[in-house]
Amino acid sequence: MLMHQGIGLARFNEISRARAIHALFACCCNVTWAAQLADARPYANADALLDKADVELLALSRGDLERALEAVAHERVSNGDATELARITRARIARMLGPSEGYPEY
Repeated sequence: MLMHQGIGLARFNEISRARAIHALFACCCNVTWAAQLADARPYANADALLDKADVELLALSRGDLERALEAVAHERVSNGDATELARITRARIARMLGPSEGYPEY
């Protein structure tokens, strides 16, 4: 379950590095990947974030990729490669961002 659901891209771009890494870690379960994405902020749009996420997934070592796949094993994983992990990660990032402006804070 993602703790940072529906935060919106603008808020994601503004939160602290630690919070951004935490939010992204929930999407892929890899600190290196999450830190690379957090450090590349701000993103102009969600597609830019998703594209960077794909690039950084392909840069993961085989060991990091396997550990990330193990962490998402409860989801439907068919072939266990970077493409499958990218599909899952993209869906989680979309849930993290939510609507373009995010949900209102309460």
